[in-house]
Amino acid sequence: MKRHFTATAFVVQDGRTLLHWHRKLQRWLPPGGHLLEDEDPVSGALREVREETGIDAELIATAPPLPFDTPQQLPAPCAILIEDIDEPGDPHQHIDLIYVCRPRPDQTAQPPNDGDVLLWVTEDQLQRNEPLRLNGRPVPVPEDVRQRALAALAAERAHY
Repeated sequence: MKRHFTATAFVVQDGRTLLHWHRKLQRWLPPGGHLLEDEDPVSGALREVREETGIDAELIATAPPLPFDTPQQLPAPCAILIEDIDEPGDPHQHIDLIYVCRPRPDQTAQPPNDGDVLLWVTEDQLQRNEPLRLNGRPVPVPEDVRQRALAALAAERAHY
């Protein structure tokens, strides 16, 4: 089966995480997408955050680097998921490297396109498994996204 490398970043701030409504997949997701040719996964995750939310973010390392200078180390992802993508005529998998980041100072989430929906979701909402409102109707957060979001918020707390 064909596989694509992708990078995703949970944006966390003040006990909340930012999710967006993915129109094509019809579900709440953190920012993320395909890596560009020759792009490392950290740069890709931060680029996707900027493109999908307007936020210039910085990574929160979830593990310390090992004590050597060369070769260069990139922060490790907090998870690597293999996601089945059932596109008609092109079924494939995404190898998705998951990171946690936070907005740099004075950043505001701005949807890049009219009709894009971004929501800051609290830990309490995620703990209660509360559906998020989309055009007045409740839409649940997928369980994998909910669990990863809670882990990202725990990483935010541990980092301070």
